[in-house]
Amino acid sequence: MARAASPYPVAVPAEPTQAQYGVVFQLDSGGDAAIKKTLANIENLLKDPRLKGKVTVELVANSKGYQVYDKNNGFGERLLKLKEHGVILAQCANTLRELHVDRKALYPFITIVPAGVGEITLRQAQGWAYIHPTPPSLME
Repeated sequence: MARAASPYPVAVPAEPTQAQYGVVFQLDSGGDAAIKKTLANIENLLKDPRLKGKVTVELVANSKGYQVYDKNNGFGERLLKLKEHGVILAQCANTLRELHVDRKALYPFITIVPAGVGEITLRQAQGWAYIHPTPPSLME
């Protein structure tokens, strides 16, 4: 039996055109939902067969996003897996200072950068894609 034609346009999936890609994710919202959504986005990107071995990813946390790296959040195992896959885990030093967060409260395997927005600016100037997942509370 023939399938009915879809009423929706069918897009042809994009194919890689470069040898290497860079993607920087910004997480500036706290709470489990925002963190889970951002980590899932990164995990999905790493699973995309078109980008296997061709993508470098960085997660930059600033503002309330620092919660992703808090030792008591329960995300340590997921973060370590991402790090094992080459994901750069970066925390904004300005946020730590402004929110009075002790570096010792964060996982020891993350990198501190002087300014989260500075890191994003530098990555974009290098041609990296910028992704800022919408916090779930803003989607309601």
